[in-house]
Amino acid sequence: MILGVPKERSALKGVEEKRVSLSPAGVREVIAWGADVVVTAGAGLGAGFTDEEYRAVGARVVYSDEETIRRADLVLKVQRPAPEEWDFLTERAALMAFLHAAVAPKEFLRVLVEKRITAIGLEIVQEPDGTLPILRPSSEIAGKMAVQIAGRLLESTSGGRGILLGGIPGIPPADVVILGGGTLGYYAARSFLGIGASVYILDKNPKRLMELDALFDGRVVTALATASNIEKFVAFADVLIGAVLVPGQRAPLLVTKEMVQRMRPGSLILDFSIDQGGCVETSTLTPSEDFLFTSYGVTHFCAPNVPALVARTSTHALTNAMLPYLREIVQHGLRGALKRNVALRRGLYAFGGFLTHALPALDLPQADLERIVQETDETLDG
Repeated sequence: MILGVPKERSALKGVEEKRVSLSPAGVREVIAWGADVVVTAGAGLGAGFTDEEYRAVGARVVYSDEETIRRADLVLKVQRPAPEEWDFLTERAALMAFLHAAVAPKEFLRVLVEKRITAIGLEIVQEPDGTLPILRPSSEIAGKMAVQIAGRLLESTSGGRGILLGGIPGIPPADVVILGGGTLGYYAARSFLGIGASVYILDKNPKRLMELDALFDGRVVTALATASNIEKFVAFADVLIGAVLVPGQRAPLLVTKEMVQRMRPGSLILDFSIDQGGCVETSTLTPSEDFLFTSYGVTHFCAPNVPALVARTSTHALTNAMLPYLREIVQHGLRGALKRNVALRRGLYAFGGFLTHALPALDLPQADLERIVQETDETLDG
């Protein structure tokens, strides 16, 4: 089996992606399991990995993404392929990346169907216990970075409210409201709490709120994410963080533009759900390096790939998370791995000319996962 590691070129115009899908250490592992690896020259430079490092562990370095993708049985990317890469995908090839297919162009989905691509979204690979093991480290990184980003953007020189997140004696700390108590929301809360901010977490799951209350020993305020609570908490937030995730679907719009209008001028919104469409009505992708814009006097930060800001750490984390699944694929073949591993099956966006039920209804061929699993079993057993 040949794994292909192209140089990232984001499908989103103006969004630079410095991560690479597999580190040299990861390449060394998969080669030891029996795979061949093709890497595009310069693919790792944004994360600090040289071509020489890839050659030293046994990868073949080629000089175009087209050659990398066409040679590969399995294409490993961070971001969804850009339009100029679609033609490089060969019939019945396989693709693994953060595809976010629920907000992908319909033309891309058509390519997956017409070329009978096996497409696995790293963000929806899901274990039986409900965890998202490949997405998790990226969410953790984004959550931990939230405090760095917010602290900088609240500074007066950045046009913020000019407040210190942790406050000082006699002056209260900032109010940080987090929508979503999953991995990203938890690590964001932990980071803000660590510097002394007042933290509030809203989630729709009462059981998760109880878990968070126990984890933080009552030091954060938790509330059910009802419409009235969201409206109340958003109004006083100095920092509002969107950390909402519905795997494989567009993020729900929880914060209306009217709510944003009632926020104080200079307040800050970090919508980390923007890669799934955003959970704030005023959020939008901005084709600029800083991902910043102002709406109704409120600063918005809407970066779809926050972990790319620390590309080397993020690449190592992504590699570590993917390796157990790549080992199964290399040792048992992709179809064999899909048969054996329920988490990989749940990550399927497309298989054999069909889209899975993970996507909204489109005028393209669709089949649910049970049918796909059955067909995979029949193919392997026959």
